[in-house]
Amino acid sequence: MSIVSSSQQQPPPPWQVVVLLSNHLDPKTLAISSCVCKSWLISMSLDQIWQPLCSSHYPSLSTLHSFTTTNNNDSNVSYRRLFALGQRASNRRLKQPVKPYISLNNIIFALNIYKNSTCMVSLVKHGNQLSFDKKGVFRFDIDVEQYWRRILGSATDIKNKNGDLGLFDTLGDVRVTWDVILEGYKGVFNVMNCKGKGRFVLGLEGWFSEELPPPGCCSSDTVSGLVADLRLGLKVEDGRAMVEKMSAGILSIVSWRYLFVDDALRYLQHFLSPF
Repeated sequence: MSIVSSSQQQPPPPWQVVVLLSNHLDPKTLAISSCVCKSWLISMSLDQIWQPLCSSHYPSLSTLHSFTTTNNNDSNVSYRRLFALGQRASNRRLKQPVKPYISLNNIIFALNIYKNSTCMVSLVKHGNQLSFDKKGVFRFDIDVEQYWRRILGSATDIKNKNGDLGLFDTLGDVRVTWDVILEGYKGVFNVMNCKGKGRFVLGLEGWFSEELPPPGCCSSDTVSGLVADLRLGLKVEDGRAMVEKMSAGILSIVSWRYLFVDDALRYLQHFLSPF
């Protein structure tokens, strides 16, 4: 009992020893050790300990300490605080984005082609019925004739739905729309409503693109860096343009690549949320 009593009464090591020890600890161990007691917290929070760590890991932030000191700022920030801010920012930057709460199973795609206010092609498909790119990007193709064959079955009816856009020279009057609807009609987002801006190449395709708005409550002056991209696969018979295929996707103008499916769904859910 006397031995125990004697050990319990030994004074803690002087703070100078704690400081010397702390110079050999990594940031995580320093943070844990500072929770031992008040004296350890004070000793392990000194600028002389955290300054080299902050300068090594976050040199751009370490300059803020000199700025606040030279400008006699009342709210001088410690190197320990700057290191914590830098680490938090790094963790957020590397953090994996949250999985979107909507999926292809509960959204509907509606694509329409108009010519002189008359709807020439109207396609409606659930997201789980679309064949997306094998690389997992948000880009899909729809075979127009096959689409109507599955719905109508009759060759005569299919011919009436063949997407005849009329004479090739008058394709400037074509307008395309693309809407995404949340299942149960809880929300709708107009991805594209583009008229007279398509680029048509004889016998190849018609291409439409439209810049998308920023998500959330951002200013209208802010750009999203995203573009809705829609292409019409055309064939020409007797000088008349027929739509064979429609391809659509969301493109990033920063990387000039199509978004991955999850990234596109995260964007769309900002506009489809019923709240």
